[in-house]
Amino acid sequence: GTESFVGKELIKQCQTEKYKLSGCDRDEPSDPRFCKADIRSENILDIIPENVDAIVHLAALSTDPLCKNRAYECFDINVMGTLNLIKAAEKRKCKQFIFASSEWVYDNFTNEKEKTEKSIINIANVTSEYALSKLVSEANLRQKYQYGFCDTTILRFGIIYGTRKENWSAVESIFNTVKYKDRVVVGSLKTGRCFVHVSDIVKGIIKSIGLKGFEIINLEGNNLITLGNVIDIGCKIVEKNISIEEKTPESVSVRKVSSKKAQELINWQTEIELADSLKELNKI
Repeated sequence: GTESFVGKELIKQCQTEKYKLSGCDRDEPSDPRFCKADIRSENILDIIPENVDAIVHLAALSTDPLCKNRAYECFDINVMGTLNLIKAAEKRKCKQFIFASSEWVYDNFTNEKEKTEKSIINIANVTSEYALSKLVSEANLRQKYQYGFCDTTILRFGIIYGTRKENWSAVESIFNTVKYKDRVVVGSLKTGRCFVHVSDIVKGIIKSIGLKGFEIINLEGNNLITLGNVIDIGCKIVEKNISIEEKTPESVSVRKVSSKKAQELINWQTEIELADSLKELNKI
């Protein structure tokens, strides 16, 4: 997934750390070092070096809208593509397989309870095709590891934001509205997520390289950020007031996911503050 938002940031940080990289994407790569390839193809084997230290698997239909009511396409790429990549990793004697999963695999949130890697997930409650495809691939990796597959690290990404011009999360979308419009419409200002900056996500990926055994790790922001927080900070940055309409103030949606394990196991914690990121977004 070299052309993805996370992939591009990973390449940048890996270059700083002097890692040797191979990579591919279904889209034409913007970097001539990488190639165009599909993870469902048998030819994927050709671009993986023998005894590679780690495969970082970011390739996917990676949002709920891309997968909604497209179960076949979603599972063909996200599940069967992952199984094909697992087979290639096995043939190339890969030492570690790092899989990008998502916090969306967690079900049945209450506003008070925080989810951890030990939280029980009831698959009957997972209605998103995207989330289900990630959960199935997690199960496939767990099963494969039991049959002697290489060290396997599943990273459940929080909702990622950062400086980009498209494919926005709620953070970039709301900030753009604050910047260019006079009115913003939200469900509830108290709706919140543990948003995490793309730079911090990638630092977590790099810190997980070399991890032994089978591990599932959440990479989440340290603090709950509400839609109201994003609006308030955005207004201060662009120095304007904006009209706010709450359509359903009583329908508060809060997803709290713990990253304590990441802090303890790989010494990872977030560094990018929301205000700093929005200041950078304001420049583009």
